[in-house]
Amino acid sequence: MSPSSPHVPFHPRPGKETLSHSCRTVTEILSRVGDKWSVQVVVQLGDGPKRFNELRRAVSGISQRMLTLTLRGLERDGLVTRTVYPTIPPRVEYQLTGLGCSLLKAVRALGLWAIENRDEILEARRRFDEGGDPVASDAA
Repeated sequence: MSPSSPHVPFHPRPGKETLSHSCRTVTEILSRVGDKWSVQVVVQLGDGPKRFNELRRAVSGISQRMLTLTLRGLERDGLVTRTVYPTIPPRVEYQLTGLGCSLLKAVRALGLWAIENRDEILEARRRFDEGGDPVASDAA
């Protein structure tokens, strides 16, 4: 996504951001929330609050350490809340905040786009790998 692309409108808030600053902000936030594990955790929490081990079982391949780091990052960014219940042993639950729910909405929309466009993307890759024009079918 290039900010100079004619297909991506840029509307900075007056007096708040320059184009350069806005690009850095977008890159920073998307790298945080768009990584492999964060997206999967957000999707899992979209079904409601979950305990740590529930998340670990639900997110295939994630290590305990990576889940801990991911949850801390999501909590720091205001996307997830961590609630400790005073039981013995303590019970801890994680759930999406309002901001996290808005991210989930965007993630689901992007996932739907990927599903809807999968065949076209695969066909473009095939043409490209064969040395052809990946957008040839659009011109026809």
